[in-house]
Amino acid sequence: MQKNMALNVLGQPLVPCSFEPLTGFFRDGCCKTNEEDIGSHLVCAIVTKEFLQFSLSKGNDLITPRPEYQFPGLVAGDQWCLCLNRWIEAVQAKCAPMIKLESTNIKALELVSLDFLKQYSS
Repeated sequence: MQKNMALNVLGQPLVPCSFEPLTGFFRDGCCKTNEEDIGSHLVCAIVTKEFLQFSLSKGNDLITPRPEYQFPGLVAGDQWCLCLNRWIEAVQAKCAPMIKLESTNIKALELVSLDFLKQYSS
């Protein structure tokens, strides 16, 4: 295994989350991170309309296209690397989207357990 290969919460190589729309802090399709990723975009979620409205209510508009950032805007069913803390907030608000464990970064385990994440696994 490569020395700096990103791992998922299952301890395996991180599987891409989405190429359409292109997601990830690095816009490489994966929920990779580094010290510059202040938001910790670690969770590969399958967004729902309910979650998108929740995120909008928290000041993060994931719906409106922003071509200047190559962001097409999300619709229900899209997969997207979410900030771990926003996903936890959505869990608490009972509107957390399901997630892809194989595409969720192992660093998420620093705040939540694998057993907890499995409850939201698609």
